[in-house]
Amino acid sequence: MLRSIDWYGFRAVEFAKGGYTALLVPGMGANLVRLAQTQLGAEILRAPVTADEADEFKRRPHVFGLPLLFPPNRIADGRYTFEGRVYKFPITIETEHNYHHGILKSQPFAVSKAWETGEEVLVECRYYSNAGNDALFRDFPHEFKCKVVYRLTAQGLEQEVMFANRSRQPMPVGVGFHTPMRIPFAGGAGSDYAMRVAVGEQIELDGRKLPTGRMLPLSEQFAKLRGGGLQVTGCPPIEAAFTLREIEVDGSPFRGALVENVRTGVRTFYEVDHQTTCWTIWNNGGRVPYCCPEPQSWTTNAPNLADPAAAGFQSIAPGDKWSMKFRLYAK
Repeated sequence: MLRSIDWYGFRAVEFAKGGYTALLVPGMGANLVRLAQTQLGAEILRAPVTADEADEFKRRPHVFGLPLLFPPNRIADGRYTFEGRVYKFPITIETEHNYHHGILKSQPFAVSKAWETGEEVLVECRYYSNAGNDALFRDFPHEFKCKVVYRLTAQGLEQEVMFANRSRQPMPVGVGFHTPMRIPFAGGAGSDYAMRVAVGEQIELDGRKLPTGRMLPLSEQFAKLRGGGLQVTGCPPIEAAFTLREIEVDGSPFRGALVENVRTGVRTFYEVDHQTTCWTIWNNGGRVPYCCPEPQSWTTNAPNLADPAAAGFQSIAPGDKWSMKFRLYAK
């Protein structure tokens, strides 16, 4: 199934294949706001389900679905320097004097491809930034193309995000996803669920939620992320940063996050590729029905750190491309 629908005033794309159903809103950052494994009754992502939540989605798209963060997390004082050029951004968190998450998450993408075969549904969305599109270009003066591709099969959802540098200078690239994984996702209470994440060391943050440069061993609490799992809802607030180190799941290396209903054994999975170097884990105070394991290609504030390259900072040469891939599924 593949069709265009009206969804709370947005033009949306609804598609289904192999027991999965998805809902994509191209006009709001190409955000895939819903992914469900209907045969298991598993709602993998936090999706707006009421008119009030749809209004909240318009104001805060980063707390629903798969919101694209460009750049991820915070930039100290809203500025950094790269190859002699100063990049300045508006302060969006006044109390911290930081810029955060970028605005690509709320920009209108256009559906450039959409097709269905017996095995898959594919939907591709594109966004172009240039001098005629002042939303990004004013603060980030590079011409670029951003393409987001979703493939839905019986194995779940594959997502790829790609940036192509169409400017004449190397273009910084840092990408993340806020990704609120729904808890509970298939009945029961939040206490029935535990999250595991492929974390390594904890990245120490200061009072502005910026890395201090120190790496810490995992506390007893966060070591549970690598072991049997940590309860991340109905609990105290969590906002912490980590390096990435694979864990073992079902006897194989796993690079990602998963949420398990410990009573039934049903799990939702979020796999990341090798462009992901670190995580932020955030549960919005701990009293909401979701927790965000946020994959990031660079560490928060990477361009301003002592060794940006070691923190995942990258750039795209003129005419080149850069991409990262993810998988979401339930079983």
